[in-house]
Amino acid sequence: MRLTLLSAAALIASFPLTAAQAQVTRAQSNPQALILDGADVKAGTDLFYLSGQLASPIDSTKTFADVKSIEDLGDTKTQAISALGQIKKILESRGYTMSDIIKLTQFVVADPKLGKMDFAGVNEGFKQFFKTAENPNTVARSTVQVAALAGPFFLIEIEAIAAKKR
Repeated sequence: MRLTLLSAAALIASFPLTAAQAQVTRAQSNPQALILDGADVKAGTDLFYLSGQLASPIDSTKTFADVKSIEDLGDTKTQAISALGQIKKILESRGYTMSDIIKLTQFVVADPKLGKMDFAGVNEGFKQFFKTAENPNTVARSTVQVAALAGPFFLIEIEAIAAKKR
């Protein structure tokens, strides 16, 4: 009997999950909210963890070594759009889309012109990619003010987790 149960368990484990079993459920108690309450990711779902992404120089002919001021990268909104654009490119190269993102963590430095984190700028950049006609989804998200990032002129770094059905 024990051998039969073990054989049955091995046989069941050898079958891949169906698309109906592999799923992501987004929890949002307030449909008007900019972000989710959370996301439930079931077994059999592909996950992709993206390292933190920084803004690229506004002038595409410049390298990071050429960055000498915040103006070379832009304000918080501009940098958020750039970092999210980087994330979009990476996701697409791996067969994911922005609508597959379930979680973002945003690390934001105080804008020297404001003397504090530009949370409105973060949200304005975010709105370019989420709850749009192209991507009606939104994400679970944390935004944290930090003292500094990898370089003196970066105002935001964004990391992401994407999930999709196999």
